[in-house]
Amino acid sequence: MVSLGMTVAAAALLLALVLGSTSNGAAAARPMAAPGPAPGPWAGLGMEAEKQLLQTSRPYNIAHRGSNGEFPEETAAAYLRAVDEGADFIEADVAATKDGHLVCFHDMTLDDTTDVAAHPEFAGRRRTLEVQWANVTGFFITDFTLAELKTLRTKQRWEFRDKSHDGVSPIITFDEFISIALNAKRVVGIYPEMKSPVFINQHVKWADGKKYEDKFIGTLKKHGYGGKYMSPAWKAKPLFIQSFAPTSLIYAAELTDSPKVFLIDDVTVRTEDTNQSYDEITSGQYLDYMKEYVVGIGPWKDTVVPPTKDNRLAAPTDLVAVAHARGLQVHPYTYRNENKFLRFNFRQDPYAEYDYWLNVIGVDGLFTDFPASLRRFQQWTAKNRSRV
Repeated sequence: MVSLGMTVAAAALLLALVLGSTSNGAAAARPMAAPGPAPGPWAGLGMEAEKQLLQTSRPYNIAHRGSNGEFPEETAAAYLRAVDEGADFIEADVAATKDGHLVCFHDMTLDDTTDVAAHPEFAGRRRTLEVQWANVTGFFITDFTLAELKTLRTKQRWEFRDKSHDGVSPIITFDEFISIALNAKRVVGIYPEMKSPVFINQHVKWADGKKYEDKFIGTLKKHGYGGKYMSPAWKAKPLFIQSFAPTSLIYAAELTDSPKVFLIDDVTVRTEDTNQSYDEITSGQYLDYMKEYVVGIGPWKDTVVPPTKDNRLAAPTDLVAVAHARGLQVHPYTYRNENKFLRFNFRQDPYAEYDYWLNVIGVDGLFTDFPASLRRFQQWTAKNRSRV
């Protein structure tokens, strides 16, 4: 059920996490689809099949929540598939449990991507809280212990994607996520996000008085992560730390020299910590300030190139140029490839979208739900260039 390209440790982790104890016996017996075959997907990109350092000569292929176009997001299955498909980095949102454990999960509520509603023992946990300036109702991850979360099973967020793996995979911890990267047969980077730090610090308290950001950075240090961008230490264990909260990034800069990326939402949205709009904090003046703490920005792609009302591309903003002029990388999110998400300019061709962003807009990395698709595009273009 696992490819020959995986280590024994990675395979053991997959079996323990995906086929371990479940709340549904039928789900436990369902097989997981086998990852893609060896040899490694980095072949053809100037890399050898043996353990290799991260490639840094082309834009980064960042697996958004793992290969979540194929498997439920932020699960061991999604991350192992992304590694097998050639992702340079695997990306995770890091939240915290009621008892202070760090876990990989995007939303502050469990409703959309787990089977929590099918657990009558948790029915009384549903409530309404404010999250990033809006009232949200649901089962909040910060109201559950790690042991309770491990009884839940994940499901695909989007109805039009493959649902055959729903009810199989559990939520994984930040430590388990890191171990997937460290046990890969090649050097695979990690790209974790300090998720909703204001909310988490309000609702989770640690006995030692530390904050969420302290625990997040402490976990990375425990696993040996550290070093400035492109340093030997960084190349050995590549890492980008990301957050939408500028004050969290500034705080983290006092704790680690690992590179950080400032995430940017729609320009009308307010940051959760400074109550400024992203329009205000994407100015050249603000980026002059933030470049002392970060190596790049991660903007929503519609902030870089807004869509028109008829689903076409409007003129690009100057955000990439403003960032590059200050020596900042630009890693936009998210590239989902399906027809539903493609602008009409791309004629339902995801390769046309990749070509536009990489070669016309000139970004330095892409967050994608389908890392295999981006890897194939980069292989194809690399081969074509070699023939010129």
